Amino acid sequence: MASARWFSWRSLALAIGGGGIGVALRAVLLAPVAAGAHPLVVPSITLAMNLAGSFLLGAVVGRLDDRHPRTRTFFGTGLIGGFTSYSAFAVQTVTTGTAAPVIGLLLILVSLFGGVILAALGLVVGRRSAGVPAEVEAPEEAE
Repeated sequence: MASARWFSWRSLALAIGGGGIGVALRAVLLAPVAAGAHPLVVPSITLAMNLAGSFLLGAVVGRLDDRHPRTRTFFGTGLIGGFTSYSAFAVQTVTTGTAAPVIGLLLILVSLFGGVILAALGLVVGRRSAGVPAEVEAPEEAE
């Protein structure tokens, strides 16, 4: 039984390349509205990007699964990981929540629950597009 390597320069390069594109895309969408915007605009855009990213990551994982690990690394870990931003979500939730606690709590709830729901939906869409069953295997049933 061959053991899997834990590190790959190619995978690292793919993640960095995809991440650079994802970060640049996020900046292109946020930069034009960030300066002088209403205090809720940037957190709302971050929320929308994170929710879209959750769906897209689910779709990529569902579509590619373990069949195309390099493509999954580029798009999932790299591009979508760079496009979404947990740190921006965390900071914006704290700063928004300090001024408006109810809005901060809503950001948390929508981000967490919406992200999980959209990731699950993305998994189903991705699996169906790949022609594999849409059900997610329980850990004890997986091979």
